[in-house]
Amino acid sequence: MRMKPATTPIGLQLANTSKAVSRAFNDRLADAGGSVPIWLILSSLKANERRTQLELARAVGIEGPTLTRHLDGLEENGVVRRVRDGGDRRAVRVELTDEGERLFQTLRQAVIAFNRALTDGVADDELERLRTALARLEQNVRRS
Repeated sequence: MRMKPATTPIGLQLANTSKAVSRAFNDRLADAGGSVPIWLILSSLKANERRTQLELARAVGIEGPTLTRHLDGLEENGVVRRVRDGGDRRAVRVELTDEGERLFQTLRQAVIAFNRALTDGVADDELERLRTALARLEQNVRRS
């Protein structure tokens, strides 16, 4: 006879929490005119303003064809521009436009507000312990 665990298994709780946080984060970004992939692209470009499309795909973890679709839409909306690299004609650099800079700032404010709401009532030392525990859980999963 198997006994039901007294508490929800941590893996299940983590998976459910991750889904809820991801959904809420994407909703917050959508309200501000973006999405998680758009935020990842813009923040990566902001950190390194002249990335090639290949470097950008690697940095944000989005497959090439998916990134191309996102960039097509962002370019159509005047958020980014793609420019052939003078030193390597095969390489295409992606740059933020002024509109891209405005969208980045808008999404950045949404990210900051979301993070504040998410961590409301959680002390800094609790957050640090959570980061440590999450890193350990990730290490354990990578080892198995």
